[in-house]
Amino acid sequence: MDIENALEIVSMTHPGMVRAHNEDSVACEPSCGLVVLTDGMGGYNAGEVASGIAVSVVSSEVKHFLENANPEDKDEISGEDVAVVLLRNNVQKANSSIYHAAHSQPQYAGMGTTIVSGLFYDNRVAVAHIGDSRMYRLRGEVFESITRDHSLLQEQIDSGMISKSEARISQNKNLVTRAVGIDAVVETEIHVHDVKRGDIYLLCSDGLNDMVEDDEIAETVTTLKSNLNLLAAQLIQAANDYGGRDNVSVILIKVKGDFAAPHGIYGKILSWFKS
Repeated sequence: MDIENALEIVSMTHPGMVRAHNEDSVACEPSCGLVVLTDGMGGYNAGEVASGIAVSVVSSEVKHFLENANPEDKDEISGEDVAVVLLRNNVQKANSSIYHAAHSQPQYAGMGTTIVSGLFYDNRVAVAHIGDSRMYRLRGEVFESITRDHSLLQEQIDSGMISKSEARISQNKNLVTRAVGIDAVVETEIHVHDVKRGDIYLLCSDGLNDMVEDDEIAETVTTLKSNLNLLAAQLIQAANDYGGRDNVSVILIKVKGDFAAPHGIYGKILSWFKS
């Protein structure tokens, strides 16, 4: 099954109940299995600019490259999957674009953005993230985050300074330790996960998980997983019902079938005829 038919993808974004502008951005490219979500920061709407640049660069560059390349192939230099190299290189390209704009135009000084992106290929997903936007996965009855926040709060939890329950009421929720566009070079955390039929993946900005407990998110995803449009709307509504203090964005991906890449000479020849 080709990637576009194997995945059902739905995205939704909302400014929330407090903020006048939406500084989140989302992009979905079903033809190549790419999803991108960003949450911008910076005054005078600069966060909106930063998040928009990141989404535009990553989505357009990855899609363009994959018109003539396979994400499952091995990079000749690093030996990594092309998918991993693509995400790393283009997040850095977005970082450079935002950094240059912030240092050349005074109104954009200090702007930056988080990012979480997934590239689905060959029954796998390469997940790249910087900051505190997250990707969750529901597999069977297990709902868990498969990204780890780059934030002061997460560092405090990891070091044992505070508990997860104390973190819920912390004043340090929005202090990220890594962001796109703040420094000339940024380290992107990337992991590759196996994908199974029936999996549900949720990408979200912190406007969701800061407002809604993970247990409630899990219950909502489990209950409404058969209708992704309704699920997306309900998640955003829940964040707004709890105060909607931030912009809130979600991307949902349901794995409907196998999308293994053809391997070996015979498999590749067969795929040419099918295409």
